[in-house]
Amino acid sequence: MTIRFTNLLRDLIVESSRFQVLFDKFVKPKEKGQRGFMPFETLFALIVADPTTKVPEGMDIDNVKPEQMERVKIGKYAQWLIKNFITPKLPVNHPLMVSNPQSSQYKQVLKQFQDIFMEDLYKVTTNLQKYERFKNRLAQEYRDINKLSIETLQDQVKDFSLEKTKATAEEKKEASVTYAHPGADIVYRGQDWTVAKISDKGPLGKEAACFYGGSHNEGRRGETTWCTSSPGLTYFDGYIGRGPLYVVIPNKARPFKSYGKETGEVSGLPADRYQFHFPDNQYMDADDRPINLIDFLNTNEEGLKQFFKPEFMKGLTTNEGKKVTVNYPDDSSSKFIALYGFDEFFETLPETIQRLEFVVKSGSKLNLNVPASIGNFRELTAIHFVGCVASMPESMCNLQKLQFLSLPENPNLQRLPECIGSLPRLSVVNIKGSNKNAIPVSLQARVDTDEVHLFV
Repeated sequence: MTIRFTNLLRDLIVESSRFQVLFDKFVKPKEKGQRGFMPFETLFALIVADPTTKVPEGMDIDNVKPEQMERVKIGKYAQWLIKNFITPKLPVNHPLMVSNPQSSQYKQVLKQFQDIFMEDLYKVTTNLQKYERFKNRLAQEYRDINKLSIETLQDQVKDFSLEKTKATAEEKKEASVTYAHPGADIVYRGQDWTVAKISDKGPLGKEAACFYGGSHNEGRRGETTWCTSSPGLTYFDGYIGRGPLYVVIPNKARPFKSYGKETGEVSGLPADRYQFHFPDNQYMDADDRPINLIDFLNTNEEGLKQFFKPEFMKGLTTNEGKKVTVNYPDDSSSKFIALYGFDEFFETLPETIQRLEFVVKSGSKLNLNVPASIGNFRELTAIHFVGCVASMPESMCNLQKLQFLSLPENPNLQRLPECIGSLPRLSVVNIKGSNKNAIPVSLQARVDTDEVHLFV
């Protein structure tokens, strides 16, 4: 049986394999003995020329290999750069446009063009940085990068300066209406809500955090008390170093409970807004008080709930994707389960996990029928479910590498599948505090011969 992945997970897989698609299309020879459109070194140079591409800290970019590219998050302008390198938009009288593509003259002119393109690539990177920073100030028809050539991009951004580290009064005025502030990206616009994402770790990111929070001007002025929004404090640096900040803003202003203000006097944003920071499991209202994230996402538009699903996914595995730990109901994995369901949780996990732990906090009640999809995790060596299991499926007998089965404090545990007695590597079973009658005959036989150690 193959795990059924959700559309969002499929999108993540497509994102992670994007380099392979580009490699196969432009570097890999189409036929034996032929060359691709470009060598890997050229493709890599074009990818990292995109200022939104994320290269892991410490990677030796001068000696990077194709197999290392899975660690690089390819930016949103990379394909545009590649397209302009291979099939540029040029004036009709340019030699490349009037030459026969099959002629040696065309190939010679194309090589000259591409050599110059690569020499001037640093200029294109600067122009793309300006475009990313100031595109909201361009005319609407120039805000789609795919409608621009290298030359028209230069024309549109030539009057902007990257030396600015603060938004202009004009940008702030526009941001109070569109919510789009320099240093942040609008990553979701729904019927009722807009989400701004702050990833920039520099002065612009800091200023964006101050803007969205209202510069720590408090509720009496319709602003927030978020520590990340205080211009004179360094909390922003700590939070942004661990992951992005999300600001969730209603599309229609409404009074916030503390002071009844509809909009902030400083920012002009709706007073009732929220800030999420997934790495620290913090989801705060404008008064910097934690909200019930499950209730919030379940009672608002479905698109908002689906948008944040990848963030919950990021925290599902540790130890390079080999270990999954759930501390219910406190961690982000628990929130994923509460929002999307236990079956969906299992269907989302990578098949390569080796250790699976699910521990329910004392005082919480949970009786789960573990889904058949657990049988897909054939690399599992250890299962540790505490205070949460009612039944285990027959499919767990597919786990031929399982060595450690721990199911303590599960009083409602039903009889385990008879076939687990035949799991070749199983050596320890722990059912302390659980139903002792859950042990099948086949497993008891191995216990009696000391092949398996049983703790009851």
